[in-house]
Amino acid sequence: MLATGMPCHGAEEQTDSIVSVTDSITKEIYKADSTVTVMTVAKDSAVVKKMKRDWAKWSPDPKRALWLAIVLPGAGQIYNRKYWKLPIVYGGFVGCIYAMRWNNQMYRDYSQAYMDLMDNDPNTQSYNQFLHLGNKITEENKSRYENLFKRRKDYYRKYRDLSIFALIGVYALSVIDAYVDASLSQFDISEDLSLKIEPSVINNRSSLNPIKSSSLGVQCSLNF
Repeated sequence: MLATGMPCHGAEEQTDSIVSVTDSITKEIYKADSTVTVMTVAKDSAVVKKMKRDWAKWSPDPKRALWLAIVLPGAGQIYNRKYWKLPIVYGGFVGCIYAMRWNNQMYRDYSQAYMDLMDNDPNTQSYNQFLHLGNKITEENKSRYENLFKRRKDYYRKYRDLSIFALIGVYALSVIDAYVDASLSQFDISEDLSLKIEPSVINNRSSLNPIKSSSLGVQCSLNF
């Protein structure tokens, strides 16, 4: 019975050693995989850092600049990195909006004064705010004030409409400027820009006289 028990004990020890060796190999493989993963992440982060945008060589996309300018006025200029144009764009919008509101208010006031003057109702006398101190509207001067209020009403209505068209024009110009500016930024202009002027001999093949077949001239060449 002792002879049969000894091989079983040796087999268990051998199995335990195999399991321990397998565990150590698995740990080494896991460490190796972790090292490779860390190296891969570090390499990817280095590639991302290298792929950062070079603003000195960056050129805007004309279509993107166009749509940004259509959706939000001034966004095309920001996308093109032309920040100095923003005060011009927004100043134009603010000026047109102010002129439109002021002319519209004056138009409404003179329209109301004209209607109050025409209805002959003593309870509606908003036109008195436009009269000079001490002046009153009588039957003798009523027609003159009617013409005056009508002309001013039409005057402010005209400039209110012009302010609206000016606002639309500023918006259209901002869109066109963003698109054209982005398009021009993609032109490759060489730094070697020079103008060279030198004398030249011009051959006239149609002349039969050999003396007059050639003449002196000036040749201009532009490098860009």
